[in-house]
Amino acid sequence: MTESSTGTSQLLLGQWSAELTTSDGVRLFVRPAAPEDGARVADFLAGLGHDDLRFRFLTPIARPSHALLDLLVKVDHIRTEDFLAFADEDGEKVLVASAMIAADPSLERAEVAIAIRPDYQRRGLGWALLEFVARDAAARGIGWLESVECRDNRAAIALEQEMGFTASAFPGDATLTLLRKPLGTRAMSGDPA
Repeated sequence: MTESSTGTSQLLLGQWSAELTTSDGVRLFVRPAAPEDGARVADFLAGLGHDDLRFRFLTPIARPSHALLDLLVKVDHIRTEDFLAFADEDGEKVLVASAMIAADPSLERAEVAIAIRPDYQRRGLGWALLEFVARDAAARGIGWLESVECRDNRAAIALEQEMGFTASAFPGDATLTLLRKPLGTRAMSGDPA
């Protein structure tokens, strides 16, 4: 599915968009999700492998429900944001990755979750999107960025540790790993855990 927008959403999305280039030279157009992206996000998730979906949602799912899709595209753009990353394929912008952040009410910390289409994995998208999301979270005044990963998602854990995240056991679930990184001066006032 190709990228298109109309009306008010188009104005807002244009203001909030960014262009990124990965270390592998992949050029990405990144913008927040909008309600009209539901079918586009559903198609993107349908193209992910079983483990990709499990790593993204921390539970095995065959296909996202309509309620889950609504949560991904109907965000408040204040505490929650789902950034969609598009690449140019044959002159069309195609959704190849998603990076979502969800902050607590006090903006003390936010959780990040990233999913990348299989044919775009290992091409620098994870690094570029995580760096982009960290900058965005810091600009929002969020003190800590956190990621909850399945323990067997070694590639994501290694990437996050390379980027300065500290890994620890996830409280109450030995199958998960909690990764945390301080952002800006707000994090320096203490650990929110």
